[in-house]
Amino acid sequence: MPRPPTQLPQFSSVSDVAKRLSAAGYLTDKQIATTVFLADRLGKPLLVEGPAGTGKTELAKALAAATDSELIRLQCYEGLDEARALYEWNYKKQLLRIQASQAEGGADWDTVHDDIFGEEFLLSRPLLTAIRRTEPTVLLIDETDKADVEVEGLLLEVLSDFQVTIPELGTVVATRRPTVVLTSNATRELSEALKRRCLYLALDYPSAEREREIVLSRVPDLAPGLAEQLVRTIRALRALELKKSPSISETLDWAQTLLELGLDTLDEAAIGDTLGVVLKHASDQERAAAELRLN
Repeated sequence: MPRPPTQLPQFSSVSDVAKRLSAAGYLTDKQIATTVFLADRLGKPLLVEGPAGTGKTELAKALAAATDSELIRLQCYEGLDEARALYEWNYKKQLLRIQASQAEGGADWDTVHDDIFGEEFLLSRPLLTAIRRTEPTVLLIDETDKADVEVEGLLLEVLSDFQVTIPELGTVVATRRPTVVLTSNATRELSEALKRRCLYLALDYPSAEREREIVLSRVPDLAPGLAEQLVRTIRALRALELKKSPSISETLDWAQTLLELGLDTLDEAAIGDTLGVVLKHASDQERAAAELRLN
């Protein structure tokens, strides 16, 4: 049997996680830091679930930065198949090689077959690329809930053994297991089998105090009073029944916008002029204007 891949611990303690993620620009709390630490120590994939815009993808990016790892991202979508997730062959290049072989007098098929199904013709996709790396790697499987159920079966196979069988080349076994982060917006329920293999972290929008800290950390030139107004307004918008609530990244975009415009207060006029930075649907802007009494 192939030897199981190793995964060296990246963090020494929960406080080490919080400190290094903060240095990478991601302010965390004890629950997040503890779950990340346990995923690291237990060698388990981390499933992060929550509404869009709560920092799930940013957590994976910060984790890669904090551990000096390469970030490899598999973006899931409806219709994603094994070829796009794992590997495929460069058929056009294979055809050219076959034609060239025939033009040169023609080699026997076994020789041509061995030639065209070699490394030169293999197109490695995110899952295979992450498995083959020997350097520290964070594999981000983003928006897993958007993929078809069949893709979950593929993920179960890959995440269980961290190996891939390529019929023409043999079995590729990871020598160094990547750190795996799966994200989900909870648009559909993921299988219990997939969840069972992961540690679970539910992320929601941060508290007002923590979001204010995030804003001042990422936009340090913004006045604290204006940051307070901004976060208060964002939370009021999120309380409305909108098509798309403002994400944390959009909060930061709004903060940067106010800074660039030289505004020192977030009054009705400032909100009305810049609302498009955070609300991207006309109906949401109309609803916000009515609720916030904007002219």
